[in-house]
Amino acid sequence: MSNSSSSINQFLLLAFADTRELQLLHFSLFLGIYLAALLGNGLIIITIACDQHLQTPMYFFLLNLSVLDLGCISTTVPKSMANTLWDTRAISYTGCVVQLFFFVFLISTEFCLLTLMAYDRYVAICHPLHYGTLLGSRACVHMAAAAWASGLFYSVLHIANTFSLPLCHGNAVDQFFCEIPQILKLSCSGTYLREIGVIVVGACLCFGCFVFIVVSYVQIFRAVLRIPSEQARHKAFSTCLPHLAVVSLFVSTSFFAYLKPPSISSLLLDMVVSFLYSVVPSAVNPLIYSMRSQELKDAMWKLKTGCFQAATK
Repeated sequence: MSNSSSSINQFLLLAFADTRELQLLHFSLFLGIYLAALLGNGLIIITIACDQHLQTPMYFFLLNLSVLDLGCISTTVPKSMANTLWDTRAISYTGCVVQLFFFVFLISTEFCLLTLMAYDRYVAICHPLHYGTLLGSRACVHMAAAAWASGLFYSVLHIANTFSLPLCHGNAVDQFFCEIPQILKLSCSGTYLREIGVIVVGACLCFGCFVFIVVSYVQIFRAVLRIPSEQARHKAFSTCLPHLAVVSLFVSTSFFAYLKPPSISSLLLDMVVSFLYSVVPSAVNPLIYSMRSQELKDAMWKLKTGCFQAATK
């Protein structure tokens, strides 16, 4: 860390509201969303871990996605709620570094994992006879480990670059959590070109993953439309729609957050967009999968009834 950066011992996050009534409303809203995310993702994790019928590559990747969603929302929302409740904007320098590290780590890993989930659906529908070979248990573990390792490497690279820059424009972060673009705004002019280079490399990799997902789904739709049975087509589509909805929500909000023109940027818009890509998916993803996957719904119902019967004995 540079001397200029280490002289700052805390950052000031953007407050959602000034009046106490609106602060309590913000706290209640975030608490409700956070509890919904904990309940939904926790239920998916427990159900997949306990049900032998869900020990398949698709649900293995879904379990990983739920763990990432839990981690992602836990990185940003609790601190924002605590600051609102205690009527403060402060986050320590170390706290900001840790928050940004885990956020970039988890969000990068999630995008890699969504790419693997697209590959899983592609193999399952376009090459079903090779599914067991290409996506065996060992291969799935290796692919998931590669996704987590890629996210970790990318996060370390970002943190090392971002917090090595001298900060010359105060310590007020125009966001409700520590975010790379907002930290870069505080750096001295002309010193952040190296970090911009890291962002460009990351954007190219993300675009490559996005192209892979799009090409995978083009092939999937072509294969599904060739299936003669309408019932079989519906079943094939039903296994893809949850993932497609999750990818669309994640990609559209995160890409808009980082690629929107500066001319339309404002504090309110930046906050809303960041909320949409950093908080909403973690709460909505379990709902999307539990509503669209009959297997998952049946397993959840079996788990609930089993727990209820055990409690009444």
